Parts: sequence; structure tokens; C-alpha cells
Amino acid sequence: MVVERKLYTVEEYEQFISQPENADRLFELIEGEIVEKVPTEEHGVIVVNISTELRLYIRRMGKGRVAVEVRHQLPGDDHNSFLPDVAYYADDSRPVVEQGAVPQMPDLCVEVQSPDDTPKEMRDKAAYYLANGAQLVWLVYPKKRMVEVLYPNGEFDIFRDGDTLTGGDVLPGFRLAVSSIFEQ
Repeated sequence: MVVERKLYTVEEYEQFISQPENADRLFELIEGEIVEKVPTEEHGVIVVNISTELRLYIRRMGKGRVAVEVRHQLPGDDHNSFLPDVAYYADDSRPVVEQGAVPQMPDLCVEVQSPDDTPKEMRDKAAYYLANGAQLVWLVYPKKRMVEVLYPNGEFDIFRDGDTLTGGDVLPGFRLAVSSIFEQ
């Protein structure tokens, strides 16, 4: 849901999200437009399912970091500030950002489709993530029970119920049954 049809800078966006009436709401800045994220319970369950499996993977491997709904804003990009539903960082040596946005893209970005999200909007986000440092993007479509995996080289894979999602070079040895992503 676009808040107002006006081009905002990151500075104006940060002022907007810091207003008391916006304290408990989620917003992204996409190509200069402030867009509110309104996740459903289904969305939240899927995010927890994925982030839990990533956290278990991190514990097994002894390194990495996973976060949910964390803002990422690249230095020099004055019109975009995204909150991937799930973000995974292979290198956990960078200090955790305690205030403001993370100044780099995660290695893996996960976006779960909400009722208002179109596949084109999701792919546009994925293209931005991949063009700016992400190594892997998972687009999760609950109604189709499908995950679209996108790579920096422009290739993609589709995983459905019965398939097992893997993490490739980003998450070596990671395996997740697609059906378990959608468990309620």
C-alpha cells in the first residue's frame, strides 16, 4: 500500500518512520515511494518457519546471522530502503547494526508474498537485491505453495511441494522441504 504518491528521499523517509504514529508499522522506500508492509498471520508463520531453519543451520555451521524485517539501505542510494522478510548473512564478523539501516545487502534475501504483492513487484525487489550484492533470493508464494529462487546471473529455479530447497554456495549443505515452509 503506497502511503502517498510523492518521491521521497531517504532522509524524508527516515523522518516519516520516526513519527510516533508510525512506531508500530512497517514501511519500505521503493524508488522514492513510501510503501507500507501489511503482513498477514500466514505471512508471519512462513517467515518464522524459514528463519527457524536458517537459525538451526547457523548453529550447526557455527557461523552466520539471520534477521527478520531488518531495514537495508545502501550508501549513496537516496531512494530505496528495503526490509526483506528474512535476511541471512554468511559473514557474522560485521558488528550488528544497533540503530538505523544495515548499509549492505544480505547474502540471502527472502520475500514472502502478501495479498497486495504482485509477482512483478516481488521480482523487482529481487532484481534490486541481486544487483546490489545479494547472492541468492527466495520469493515465496503461499497460494501456489512455491518458491522461486533467483541468482545474480539471471537464472532461476522453481521449487514446489515435494521438492527440497537448497542453499547452493550461499548455504552449503542447507536443505529445506518446501512443504515445511508452509506448515501451519
